[in-house]
Amino acid sequence: MTALVHARALTKRFGDTVALSDVTLDIHAGECVGLLGPNGAGKTTFLSLVEGLRAPTSGTVQLFGGDPRDAASRVRLGSTPQATALPEALKVREVVDYVGAHYPSPAPAARIVEEFDLGALLGKQCGALSGGQQRRVAVALAFVGDPRLVLLDEPTTGLDVDARRALWDAVRARHAAGCAVVVTSHHLEEIEQLAQRVVVIDGGTVRADDTLGSIVSSVARRRVTLRGVTAEQVTAIDPAASVTADGDALTVVLADSDAFVRALVAQRLPFADLAVRGATLEEAFLTLTKGAA
Repeated sequence: MTALVHARALTKRFGDTVALSDVTLDIHAGECVGLLGPNGAGKTTFLSLVEGLRAPTSGTVQLFGGDPRDAASRVRLGSTPQATALPEALKVREVVDYVGAHYPSPAPAARIVEEFDLGALLGKQCGALSGGQQRRVAVALAFVGDPRLVLLDEPTTGLDVDARRALWDAVRARHAAGCAVVVTSHHLEEIEQLAQRVVVIDGGTVRADDTLGSIVSSVARRRVTLRGVTAEQVTAIDPAASVTADGDALTVVLADSDAFVRALVAQRLPFADLAVRGATLEEAFLTLTKGAA
């Protein structure tokens, strides 16, 4: 399968600072990939190299088989950076038409307006929009050229919960129609909602690259909730366990939940309402990034 993005040993330095180090990564048609990492991890730098906004210090990156700095390679690419500045004097309708005119085969404007719920905004000047409305327009513009690949850097910054979920629905619709999507986000829920594959970047290097489920299951931690026992009784069984209390309920995070439950039974402790589940994406992320520090 030919990769839409083909990066090999990709490195980017800014003076003495290594923003990206030896990253090898492919992104294929139809994927929805979440780039996850703390501030300064290298996520935005990676996107800037894919977009041709910067040149790598070493290594190579190809976009649709060509050089990202070549405009012809970017014809089927859409993007929304972290910070966007829409032309304040233009109406939203004019901006959508203007952007579409720069592509040989743009998406039907009516489809973009419907999917991203822009109808009520079309007659408004961009400068009169709220921050959340401007962000919604900026993300919609990434899809105006009917791209094969879209890069979304923190797409729901400034949106409330309802607006965020509506935007997720629109992005999912475009992905279901065949558009590959790469999304960076500080919202772990956003990655869980959108991405099937997760790439964890920290310190400029790739720490993990797998399906969402595989990354979560790779973290050998389990969360046990129960009542009827004390924190002291729990730590007597497993001194390494993390215990938090909420009233008379305890949440215990530990490596071996089976051994813990067996010990509860063997010691005849009066536990109740016991439930066990695997790690969350947040726990996996913290384990991967802290473990690399």
